Amino acid sequence: MTRFGYFLSSEEHLPGELVRQARLAEQAGFEALWISDHFHPWLDVQGQASFVWSVVGAISQVTSLPIGTAVTCPLVRTHPAIVAQAAATSALLTGGRFTLGVGTGEFLNEHIIDSRWPPAAERLDMLEEAVALMRRLFTGKLVTHRGEHYRLDTARLYSVPDEPPPIYMSGFGTKATTLAGRIADGFICMMPDADLVKVFRDSGGEGKRVQGGLKACWAPDEAQARATALRLWASDYLPGEANQLLPQPRQFRQLAELVTEDMVAERVPCGPDPEVHARALRAYADAGYQDVFVTQIGPEQDGFFDFYSREVLPRVRG
Repeated sequence: MTRFGYFLSSEEHLPGELVRQARLAEQAGFEALWISDHFHPWLDVQGQASFVWSVVGAISQVTSLPIGTAVTCPLVRTHPAIVAQAAATSALLTGGRFTLGVGTGEFLNEHIIDSRWPPAAERLDMLEEAVALMRRLFTGKLVTHRGEHYRLDTARLYSVPDEPPPIYMSGFGTKATTLAGRIADGFICMMPDADLVKVFRDSGGEGKRVQGGLKACWAPDEAQARATALRLWASDYLPGEANQLLPQPRQFRQLAELVTEDMVAERVPCGPDPEVHARALRAYADAGYQDVFVTQIGPEQDGFFDFYSREVLPRVRG
């Protein structure tokens, strides 16, 4: 049976509000949480980008829901040893309900440490080495590592859970998805793509969990919802590799002017019709995703949770 979760947007909301939303999500009947990990928002109008590990710690104390990062980049901005320490602590605080979602990242977040942005193939190599290194650290044993991309000298994690947190990997193309099938405990994708699920399964992911995520915008009026979605997340609908390559929110804003309301509404369920929202969630379930996470765009959080609790979740579960 498909599990439906809520996706907390670190780019839009203050940390205290994210904690409040986590509580509301549990009360509304959502079964799990995702949270984004960003140093910068995509657009200045989004307005926020808190430190994800502090927020995960706070959430662990107010809900019983499992939570995962969607996703953390353990390549440049944060060394994989530090990510491993943060993930192990999160696993302890949540009582084993934490999943470390990882990916190859975006220049938007990573360039603050190093202006050189490795090409995609090199970042995949870096991620493979980083995942292997984090798994060694999760054992609680002393680790010295001299790899192609990372070095570690006599490092040991002392605060580790009995069971290491599972590592899920994000993928948007065949190469990344194939790597995910080989090295990860699960797969993350932000589109309902049955073909990529098959690639993941065929590459070693048989029997592993597949998670997907989408944005929605509930409002009493569809036109209002469409306008909100365009204003806050037009950057999501830029074609090609722009989302991996641009360094500043202002550059995303400049390109986002090319995105129309119709382009956003084509992919984002907007407005008060529960069937429109249910249909978008079912697309992921039909494509083979076991977990589907949805985020509400904009400030109408309380109305969204009430709407999904009464109108949408019963439909998709029925």
